Amino acid sequence: MSRVRTRPTRDDTREKLFEAAAGMFEEHGIGAASIETIAAAAGMTRGAFYSNFADKDELVIAMLEDHVERSLKHHRELLARHSDPADFIAALRTAERSRHDPLGRAPLLHMELILFAARSEKRRPELAKRLRARRELVTEMLANTKVADPAWASAMLLALEDGFRLHRLIDPASTPADSFFRAVAELRKLAGT
Repeated sequence: MSRVRTRPTRDDTREKLFEAAAGMFEEHGIGAASIETIAAAAGMTRGAFYSNFADKDELVIAMLEDHVERSLKHHRELLARHSDPADFIAALRTAERSRHDPLGRAPLLHMELILFAARSEKRRPELAKRLRARRELVTEMLANTKVADPAWASAMLLALEDGFRLHRLIDPASTPADSFFRAVAELRKLAGT
């Protein structure tokens, strides 16, 4: 009887490369992580890397795209179950970050990838596309509230979230993990919603 050899799917390979790259980028920075070290950390060859990505830039953009897609899916699922804004925020606050989303669970890595993409004029349009998708989702979530300008409120909330992520990296002792949610609760009180 012969064994049937199963090869990893393209998605499995990409997932392993994302995880390996996340570890390398977070520990050493994007510039210091080579394709060889990423492939080795994933238990793969350079050829496996290049069969999935043309270069490190393409890997970074793919990681950002994957993160945004996972985030949007997760938020839409929560929104489908919690239509009331207060319930949605409570559910979001208690939701576990996906173990399959390195950017969702590592604020330093998230910032590192955003800065990497933002530093290059050719990469910026891809980053902007992801940012617009996040803003559109938050705008959609705010559409049924008393907010006068949901699009502007969406931009404000996402900037606030990124700001608290950065502050937490710099000074975790004075920036609790739930700072963003506490700020949203305070803003809701001020707005009377």
